[in-house]
Amino acid sequence: MADQGSGGVERARGILGFVERAGNRLPDPAMIFLYLIIALALFSAVAAFLNYGVTLGPDVLAGMSDAQRARFGITDDGVISAVSMFSAENIQRLLVEMPATFTHFHPLGYVLVVMLGAGVAERAGLFGTAMRAGVRNAPKFLLTPVVAFIAMSGNHAADAAYVVLIPLAGVLYAAVGRHPIAGIAAAFAGVSGGFSANFAPGQLDALLFGITEAGAVILQEDWQVNFAGNWYFIAVLMFIYLPVIWFVTDKIIEPRLGPWTGGAVAGSTDADDDPDAPLTDGQKKGLRRAGIAVLLVAGLWVFITIGPGTPLMDDDADGLVSQLAPLFRSLVAGFLILFLAAGVAYGTAAGTIRNHRDVVGMMSGAMADLAYYLVLAFAAAHFVAMFNWSNLGLIFAVQGADAIESSGLPTPALLALLVILAGTINLFVGSASAKWALLAPILVPMFMLLNVSPEAVTAAYRVGDSATNIITPLMVYFPLILTFAQRWTPGFGLGSLTATMLPYSIWLLVSGVLLTIGWVYLGLPLGPGAEVVYTPPAAP
Repeated sequence: MADQGSGGVERARGILGFVERAGNRLPDPAMIFLYLIIALALFSAVAAFLNYGVTLGPDVLAGMSDAQRARFGITDDGVISAVSMFSAENIQRLLVEMPATFTHFHPLGYVLVVMLGAGVAERAGLFGTAMRAGVRNAPKFLLTPVVAFIAMSGNHAADAAYVVLIPLAGVLYAAVGRHPIAGIAAAFAGVSGGFSANFAPGQLDALLFGITEAGAVILQEDWQVNFAGNWYFIAVLMFIYLPVIWFVTDKIIEPRLGPWTGGAVAGSTDADDDPDAPLTDGQKKGLRRAGIAVLLVAGLWVFITIGPGTPLMDDDADGLVSQLAPLFRSLVAGFLILFLAAGVAYGTAAGTIRNHRDVVGMMSGAMADLAYYLVLAFAAAHFVAMFNWSNLGLIFAVQGADAIESSGLPTPALLALLVILAGTINLFVGSASAKWALLAPILVPMFMLLNVSPEAVTAAYRVGDSATNIITPLMVYFPLILTFAQRWTPGFGLGSLTATMLPYSIWLLVSGVLLTIGWVYLGLPLGPGAEVVYTPPAAP
């Protein structure tokens, strides 16, 4: 339940009220990293004074190069000790290498490159038009699964999925006599609750695996990032979430809301949200051209992988997975070219792109939208780097792995607990990259010591990270969704939205945990060349 506070703002009571109030008291994630850096420096000084450290086993040492052992200061007996951040060496490293620490932050380049292309596709109108075309003609009884599918697919469109699809879903439901709040809830559950589910990798994979790489190289310096490392998992997750959202919407949420009698146009005055408004000839032509562009880019990538010269295959490597490593690492560039080509093809036909200056302006706008991310990345990059310089990341990973191993818990149960941990933290820290930057330096090497691959750890994290997005008021789009709902039901408040989305969150979390357990138990590959089990490199 909720009550009205001063100024007409609703204040939720109970657990949800505690989450809202506690989360609102948290500082900005960038400042959280600053405070953590200060705490890390103080803790490292105390740990170094007490000669805090661990002895690495021979299997861990086998995966480390001589340069890596020297960087961590590992003795011949395998002892690694904490290093004070106030040491002369680390103070010099912090100040001298500050530009390199920032620019070498693994996910930074990946995200910037992908968003150059995605920004053009979004600003040209491709994402919004494609989503409208995908849902506007859906039959009444299939409306929910179509909305859910487009919503999860729309994760590649980032902001456009929230701004375009969610209000449009409310209009579509009202137009066929169904409750518009149910449509908004289904779309919100797909876009945000199913944020990690998709039929193909995208920007989120580039972001998360960049941070995963920063954790994995602590233990294995030559670990190769594979941006398709969760492809199979997220594709299956999408088809697990689809019936879940369908069931919750049609069997739980809509009966609770009751019949809709308010009409089909009460909630929106935007022409673009009118489900009866046909696409223009330019938009239809743009979608066709964009589809052709996607096929051409995909064909180009196949050609340069298996064609003459095989630029994206390492013919000298052992095994097909190793041979395809250049292909996996090229996917970030592939996303850039794919989104750019499709966006330009659509925009030139639809009239949203008139010349090359429009394209450059759209790319510049995409970079402007990432201004906050750059600030966050600067703080996160230094926290991750200093955590590694102090040796605490590897020390905590070894001690955590020993504790987990002694507990006797099986790997599926451990990853299920990781899903729940990520979902719980997500109630207070909404940024997926911020949470993963905090957790990856410990969790990735820790699970690698337990022979669990970085790809499996990333998959478990992203399940928990998305499932609780839709019930925390700290989620950045939560107020926007509340505004969309209030267009149709003026008294619909914060508690109402949270109560509406809670069944989705529970079902998505439960189904995600079960899928993770089953996947790990069966030992299925998470993506091309990405297994659940991590095999340390053989000793030289």
